[in-house]
Amino acid sequence: MIRKTYTLPILLPLLVLGWSAKADDLPQGSASALPEKISFLVTFGEEICPDASDPDEIVVCATAPEGDRYRIPKELRKGEEEATASQSWTSAVESLDDSARVMRPNSCSVVGTGGFTGCTQAMLREWFAARRGTIDAN
Repeated sequence: MIRKTYTLPILLPLLVLGWSAKADDLPQGSASALPEKISFLVTFGEEICPDASDPDEIVVCATAPEGDRYRIPKELRKGEEEATASQSWTSAVESLDDSARVMRPNSCSVVGTGGFTGCTQAMLREWFAARRGTIDAN
C-alpha cells in the first residue's frame, strides 16, 4: 500500500504567516534606548556643522576642503591603470578571453559545460600562439 503525505497544504499557511510578520512585532530588547535619528554629514570649506534639532538625534559631521566639494570621493575613484596604456585593445581582449575561457563550453577543463570537448581546440590555439611568438614554445 502506497502512503502519501501532504505536507505542502500544512506548511504553506505557516510560511505565509511567517512572511507576513512585521519587524515591529519582533522583540526589540535594548534597541529602544538608541536614538531615533542619526545623521552623517560632510561640510566643505567654512560651512558650519548643523546642530541636532531633537534631543534624540545624533549628528556626526566631518569637514573637507572646498576643492573636494564636487569631486568623487577618494575611496570611489579608480586607480591608475598602467597596463592598459602599454597594451593594445586586441591584446587586452585576448587576455580577457583567456581568463574567461575556462568556464565556457569547449574549454578543455574540468569546470564549465562540456569542458572536455575543447582539448583539440586548446592544442591548436597554443600551436598558433607559438607560431605567432606570443608564448614560449618549450
